[in-house]
Formats: sequence, structure tokens, C-alpha cells
Amino acid sequence: MSIQKTVPLSRIVQLGGKGAVKKMEIGGNAPVSIQTMWKEGISSVLKDSPLYRENALDSILNRLNLLSSLGCDLVRFAVPDMESAQALCLIQKHSEMPLVADIHFDYKLALVCLEGFVAKIRINPGNIGSKEKTKIVVKTCMEKGGAIRIGVNAGSFPKDIQLKVESGTMSRAEGLCETALRESEVLESLGFTNFCVSMKASSVQETIKANEIFAQQSSIPLHIGVTEAGPLIGGIVKSTIAFTHLLQKGIGNTIRVSLSDTPENEVITAREILYENGKRSGGVKIVSCPRCGRNGFDVHGFVSRWQTELLSMHKNITVAVMGCIVNGPGEGKHADIGITGAGDSVIIFKQGKIVRTIKADESIADTEIKLNNLHTCADTAFREELESL
Repeated sequence: MSIQKTVPLSRIVQLGGKGAVKKMEIGGNAPVSIQTMWKEGISSVLKDSPLYRENALDSILNRLNLLSSLGCDLVRFAVPDMESAQALCLIQKHSEMPLVADIHFDYKLALVCLEGFVAKIRINPGNIGSKEKTKIVVKTCMEKGGAIRIGVNAGSFPKDIQLKVESGTMSRAEGLCETALRESEVLESLGFTNFCVSMKASSVQETIKANEIFAQQSSIPLHIGVTEAGPLIGGIVKSTIAFTHLLQKGIGNTIRVSLSDTPENEVITAREILYENGKRSGGVKIVSCPRCGRNGFDVHGFVSRWQTELLSMHKNITVAVMGCIVNGPGEGKHADIGITGAGDSVIIFKQGKIVRTIKADESIADTEIKLNNLHTCADTAFREELESL
């Protein structure tokens, strides 16, 4: 089957707009949105102790705010039981960010979440139990303005498709696409179109092929991702290859980088992939050197301390973090602000011009204390110059 280089715009899926949840769109001309998944249980927000409950809720809401500031648009939560469903409703009540309930098997969990204005439900109609139960979920979505994501993976093939894949008469990518089209027909037969589809495989090529085939046959918005992509480095490589291939063809309306790592790193990776593919602009761009034997400044330590804070700022600037004077103001002259070091000094520069030089305190005899003090003073000075931009 030949694949065109680009595909037509998908239709639009509406999320939120009910309760405190902000409204957003997936598909059409809407920007490609970023998703991540919460990686802990959430039932602690329902504990008997009011103080414990409040602290647990505040902790989740603060982290959601951080994820949002890093560029995240949606967060999905596993909802394995009724307690989790009730907890997610409480979290959504206090969060403007649209949240997604990941539901398997028990359709009643979906109903509870929709009643609590959770913006989106991730289900697989094939494992909800029956078409009647799917009808009830769809009816409630229509009443509450909820959206659905049909999630398909190789473990959820219908028996006939599974047999074809096992016999070699159908590829796994074709099996993913066929399963997704069948599940989509179930919802569309009920007059419901406010849904998107995901077809995920741990193989990059199967993920690419399945989404290419589907995008040529349907205008349903696609959530793309490589499932079980692995630890940080391997997962980033797989996701970057798959997303870049698809995004450059206009395929993919919302993305999730699946890493055996933090949600923050999933969001940052997705954000960088979208930037480099021209699908997102603005925000802080960090340029940093890898460090070498000329190193005069602790690049790794500085980036580690500052990355999250910088990326969560609402500034359209480039920040350069360079390890020595060779790569400092010279190679970093395009940066709005930069920092480097030489000997016992730290240098802060803007557009290639040095604006501050911070010296180590010579009155301190202990070398380690002197360096720690130098870095603390440099961080303070960097913050002051950053705020002046």
C-alpha cells in the first residue's frame, strides 16, 4: 500500500469547558498537544485525615501546575477502582488542566469520572464488556461534554485479527489499524464523533506504519506514541524517530513520550521534539556545551539545577551554558543570556557581551566551600540578570 507524503487535516475533538476545566481542541488546525501519565496512585486524596488529604491534593495540584508550565496540555491517570475514580474527580474539580481517566473493563468507573467532569476517558470498547455498556458511556459523554480516546495495542487484538497476525497474513501494523477502525465504527454507529484514536507498539516501525495506514483512511485525530519505549535514552531515541517521521507527514494531533522516567522528562522530551519539528515555538531554549578538558565551569551541575525552572518560564529567550571561555561569549553570542567560567571566576554575558564577573572569595581557605560559595553567588547573579530581560 503506497503512503502519501502528507495527509488532510483531521476533524476536531473538543475537551473541557465544563466545571473548572479549561477548553481545548485536538485535531484540525489546533497545535499538537503534549500528554504525560501520572505514575503514582491517587487515592491518598481521599484519606480520613483532613490535613493529610489536603496535603496530598495540594502536592498533586502543584505538580500538575509544574507540568503545565513545562508545556503539558493533558495528564492521564490510571483508574483501576472506584476509589481512584472518586479521587480523580476531586483532582479535576480543583485543576483547570483537562485530565484523562484510563479505564479498563469496568464501564462504571468511566461514568463516575464523567459525572465529575473529567475531560476525557481512555477506553477500549472491546474490553468494556458489551455494546450496551459502551452505549451508556457514550450517552454520558454526550451529556457531560466528555471526549474519548480509543486505545489500541497488540495485546487488544480481536481473535480473528490475532489469528491473521499469527499466521502472517496480516502485519501487526495492519492489525493495529484494523482494530482501531473497528472500535471507531462502534462509537460512530452510536452517533458519537468526539473521540481520537491511538495505536501503539513498542516497535518504532510498526507504530509509524499503523499510523500512516490509519491516517490515509480516516479523519479521526491521532494520539501517537511508542509504548513501553524504555529508559530515558532509549525511549527518547525511539520516540524522536517515530514522532519526527509522522509529524513531518502531518500525522499526529497529540503526543505522549513513554519513558521509564519522570513525567517531567516525558513532557520536556515531547516539547523538544515538537520544537525541532516546527510544531511548537516560543519559550526558553537552552543551548549547552557537552563539556571537555578545558572545562572552567560546571555545565552539568548548572543545567541540572536550572533546567526545570528555565523551561517553565514564560520568556521567549535563548540561554547558553558554556564550559569555558572558548565556548562562552564567542560561540554563545547569539544567546539572550549566557554563563560560563574561567579559573576562579564565573562570567555572565548577554548577546556576547560580558555583563558580570563573579570571583571566588579569596578569604575562604577551604577550596570546596569556596567553589560552593562561587556557584551560589553566580546563581544569584544569573537570576538577577535573567529577571532583567
